[in-house]
Amino acid sequence: MANISLKSVCKAYGDHAPVIRHVDLDIAQGEFCVFVGPSGCGKSTLLRTIAGLEDITSGDLMIGGQRMNDVAPAQRGVAMVFQSYALFPHMTVYENMAFGLQLAKTPKAEIDQRVRAASDILQLGPYLGRLPKALSGGQRQRVAIGRAIVREPGVFLFDEPLSNLDAALRVQTRFEIAKIHRDFGRASTVYVTHDQVEAMTLADRILLLNSGPAVAKEGSVAQCGSPLELYHRPRNLFVAGFIGSPKMNFLPGTFVSGTESLAQVKLAGGETVQAAVDARSLRAGQAITVGIRPEHARMGTGHQHIVREVQWQERLGESTYLYLNSGDIGDPLVVKAEGLAVAQPGNRVPMALPEQHCHLFDDNGLALARTVREADIPVALAA
Repeated sequence: MANISLKSVCKAYGDHAPVIRHVDLDIAQGEFCVFVGPSGCGKSTLLRTIAGLEDITSGDLMIGGQRMNDVAPAQRGVAMVFQSYALFPHMTVYENMAFGLQLAKTPKAEIDQRVRAASDILQLGPYLGRLPKALSGGQRQRVAIGRAIVREPGVFLFDEPLSNLDAALRVQTRFEIAKIHRDFGRASTVYVTHDQVEAMTLADRILLLNSGPAVAKEGSVAQCGSPLELYHRPRNLFVAGFIGSPKMNFLPGTFVSGTESLAQVKLAGGETVQAAVDARSLRAGQAITVGIRPEHARMGTGHQHIVREVQWQERLGESTYLYLNSGDIGDPLVVKAEGLAVAQPGNRVPMALPEQHCHLFDDNGLALARTVREADIPVALAA
């Protein structure tokens, strides 16, 4: 079993700008780390450098305390599950799962024991004699996972393994992957996805990667931390806008005054609101951005609120998302309301902005420290 350590890892192709730049990351033994980010940010490329399928341009990769930069993939003690199932169509489920062990000249009795143990975990026992074409998409993905399990690796690598499944199967297989990680708790797991729900529900820690010009300027890592840390305390506008669905609302404004626990801001629409942040680094007249998540905003008046026109409503049964006219600032403002909330397009409704849920970002896009009471945030973040 092994921990993983990346030290200033960079990856570039030829003379082109780096795809991955200055990634420093330590993944503890038994930890489940999820790589997430926009398309083209290099999350799959970073995973492939750990697997040994891509060379590292500079920096060091350590697995179990040993430098792996020049070690062949087969010698790294890792097992990878790809987006495509990559099963041999002419082999049965049993044969697909056993094939890697046969190449390694593992004794037949041990192969049988490992395959049957993995099939029990994945509920594949009744299908061991079937060919892949006789399986559903979810069953094929479980076979691919079983092929990795039987190798008993120190590191599991998953590259968007659920993207080919329908919504119901994604939920089921996500649960199975979480259970597998728990059952093989000493193995480290690295998981790549573009799905925030997968990232938030599976991860012990999330590595959110930048893309585009931000990589050259700031490095590839936008923020690394627990799912709730990225959700409640985003480091900058990029993180705040990426984590959460629908994404955080942003309202431009101007800083008026503040203290170590509260900031007063005049919004572009003329309203004045307050945010529970440490505002001592700001100066009067400085351009800032107020952020609030749709689930933290409320439809109704309160200590502070703004009034906007409804453009569209999205009814989901247990809740309704209202999309409000934001004027000239870009995307509509979104409020999560009760499922039976009544507001038709064209209605003007009040949107309450509780100060303890307001984030503030300076003119460089950096978040100011929030000063909400411990009772208002998860215990794990209050320390």
